[in-house]
Amino acid sequence: MPESPPRIYPAEGGLLGAELRQTPEDFQVTELLPFTASGSGAHHWLVVEKRGLNTQDVANRLARCAGVAVRDVGFAGLKDRHAITRQSFTVPAMPGPDPDWASLEDDSLHFQQISRHDRKLHRGVLRGNHFRLVLRATTGARSLWDARLQSLMKEGFPNYFGAQRFGHRNLQEAARLLSGQPMRIDRHRRGLLWSAARSALFNLVLAERVRQANWAQILPGEIVQLAGSHSIFLAADDDLSDLQARATDWDLHPTGPLPGRGGLAPTAAAIALENSALSAGPIIAGAGDGLRWAQRLAEQGLDAARRPLRARPETLTSDWQDAQTLVLSFFLPAGVFATSCVEGLFGQEMADVRRLDTGVD
Repeated sequence: MPESPPRIYPAEGGLLGAELRQTPEDFQVTELLPFTASGSGAHHWLVVEKRGLNTQDVANRLARCAGVAVRDVGFAGLKDRHAITRQSFTVPAMPGPDPDWASLEDDSLHFQQISRHDRKLHRGVLRGNHFRLVLRATTGARSLWDARLQSLMKEGFPNYFGAQRFGHRNLQEAARLLSGQPMRIDRHRRGLLWSAARSALFNLVLAERVRQANWAQILPGEIVQLAGSHSIFLAADDDLSDLQARATDWDLHPTGPLPGRGGLAPTAAAIALENSALSAGPIIAGAGDGLRWAQRLAEQGLDAARRPLRARPETLTSDWQDAQTLVLSFFLPAGVFATSCVEGLFGQEMADVRRLDTGVD
């Protein structure tokens, strides 16, 4: 059984393909924060370039070197090990000499900046990530590549949660948890399973809207989100034409559900579509349909939220190194998956993307 619900993409003109070799040089991510180090304060500020290490690996090394608890090491988001990634960490400054950071440097870790900051860096304090991807052994006509790249910049791509969000058997474990079966797991693991379940429900709704070719449209009863903010509102019937014009200009977006309790709920055609998509069948065999999952998530006290159905790369550039090698460079806001962008370019879900979903927070 698949680890996560299928991700469906528009594929006008046909499908594209490429090999993503998953070498560090072929997948590079640079984290962008909304601020820089203050230059003074009670925390070390470390900008790290890493390869072959995930974020937690680096946090563990920094904590041991500084003699602090790993929970006190701050970072804005997770980056996995199968890439060259650059991100910032904060570490509490203890009395006495500064830690010997240079002793940690090797082929897998290099410090790009060492400074001070006045507070711990917290999860989610992130503007986004810049990516440099190398696509090799490309297939498909050059004209289709050019057209699809133009479409990415103009129309965007379905804003799916990527395969990494679901891990290995996360949804199976989430199904057990949602069914009320006793499980001995810590609070962090429980949160990951709830997140995987909510992400799967969002993807189900988005896939149905892609099938119906209305994933970029403002439906009657839509919950709309203003671009660049978390502000949402209910679309009024007499404003649909104006709202659709604003959506075309990327001023606002249609949204899908992250189920939980409370929150602003869609109505009319929008809620009918969501309920139909969620009730279509079980996410995991024998685990109940999506509506049941949504109800159980609300019973756990999770607050409902909304997520834009679409995203688009910013500052996208493309460079053909040779007839079959394409280098892409682009920026994505926090929470948007680079592999969903690449899948949108290809027009299809990739068979094995888990190792590629880096730079997602």
